[in-house]
Amino acid sequence: MSGTAVLIIGAGPTGLVLALWLSKLGVSVRIIDKASGPGTTSRALAVQARTLELYNQLDLATTVVERGHQVPAANLWVKGQQAAHLSLEQIGSGQTPYPFIEIFPQDEHERLLIERLQAFDVQVQWQTELLELNQGDQQVNARLRLADGSEQDCSAVYLAGCDGARSAVRKALGIGFPGGTYQQVFFVADVQASGPAINGELHVDLDEADFLAVFPLAGSGRVRLIGTVRDERAQHPEDLRFEDISTRAIEHMKLQVEQVNWFSTYRVHHRVAQQFRRHRAFLLGDAAHVHSPAGGQGMNTGIGDAINLAWKIASVLHGKAGDELLESYEIERKAFAERLVATTDQVFNFVTADGRLANLLRTRLAPVLLSRLTALGKARSFLFRTVSQIGLNYRLMPLSFGSAGHVHGGDRMPWVHDLEGDNFVPLANPCWQVQVYGLASKELVGWCAARHIPLQVFAWSPTHEAAGLARNAVYLLRPDSYVALAEASSSTAALERYFTERSLRPC
Repeated sequence: MSGTAVLIIGAGPTGLVLALWLSKLGVSVRIIDKASGPGTTSRALAVQARTLELYNQLDLATTVVERGHQVPAANLWVKGQQAAHLSLEQIGSGQTPYPFIEIFPQDEHERLLIERLQAFDVQVQWQTELLELNQGDQQVNARLRLADGSEQDCSAVYLAGCDGARSAVRKALGIGFPGGTYQQVFFVADVQASGPAINGELHVDLDEADFLAVFPLAGSGRVRLIGTVRDERAQHPEDLRFEDISTRAIEHMKLQVEQVNWFSTYRVHHRVAQQFRRHRAFLLGDAAHVHSPAGGQGMNTGIGDAINLAWKIASVLHGKAGDELLESYEIERKAFAERLVATTDQVFNFVTADGRLANLLRTRLAPVLLSRLTALGKARSFLFRTVSQIGLNYRLMPLSFGSAGHVHGGDRMPWVHDLEGDNFVPLANPCWQVQVYGLASKELVGWCAARHIPLQVFAWSPTHEAAGLARNAVYLLRPDSYVALAEASSSTAALERYFTERSLRPC
């Protein structure tokens, strides 16, 4: 019998990030995966700005940006002609340190995470499969099949199911996964190619015949193709090869495919688990929610699940919180997953809909409308905030309280930087902390010092006012850098009440 604090099932990005954050916070982990090794294909591509912001807590963001590719523009094609050119450069300017669309293929992403995990002396145990699990009052007991075929019992305080859409953990827990499957069959291929669309930008063909998107990858001529299979060949997608798919959209974009490095077909599902937690077991990532790839949200949402759960588990295990803190994981992340599925459904249905009206809207109206919207500052800002996940908030949820200026409890802290400093620099430390813009009272300074809570005081400036912050207000930030409490006064009573009512200890 072997024991650990958290047993993680699944070593994709979600499981690896959970293992990293827990290790950073001093929690012992064991991470297993039934695969023979890490992925070798670039499945998920986009790493959103909010993920990069959070990656600063493990010094990952700079490496991801350096190894990835920033997409400068998106192009819409209709009937073999470029119908719209949408500039994406600095689309999130002033909102985040990462105001761009970042492409970093999942296989390279996973290798980086595994490399960083090894620095904590944690190795992924490949070819290790969950056979069954049962839960007691104090622990979870799992039966595992190891790489050599033998079986082993493993106990853990908590178990995290990060094992994908066909999650063995979810099935063992008996949790439903309602939703459905879109009728369209998609293909995905990583290729070496040439032509006008191989210019480091994103290209999308909106013709009636086929849907095709060309995503740039780092390296000369490397791109990811994602397209639809619409005719009778969709009846048996498992038998398809790249040579079998329609070339109409590829020819419309004047693509010359020189080498196919990887090809696969798949159907898109939209499902959200009925529960994200059952006793001491949790569901994260695709095990908890799957949806269309519209907007590049899937992997980033799973990573968000992991970071949200990691600091909460660590707090409970270190005696700084009661079990009720863990209840907030499902409340916060399930609400977001349900909104995300609904939103991506709408986008997906628009892009893939058949019929004369749908084709007219997609090929005539969409290029004109999107060109005009992306030229407008407010529209660009809204689009970026939505896709980048910096607009995600936990307002009106148990860990969120108060408001000061335009900032509410549950919000992501607005990024502000000027000659006096950058308020995101202290957020690299995953701990409770307080920020004040203006002057901090002696009472507040003493209160924070007595509880070993870092206090950051920024001299008031017009930049802070423009960001919606209130002068001299108190902003209490959670370890995952979301605003827990926004208090307009400098009194410490609200801080004391916040921790007492939630049975939390900051240190």
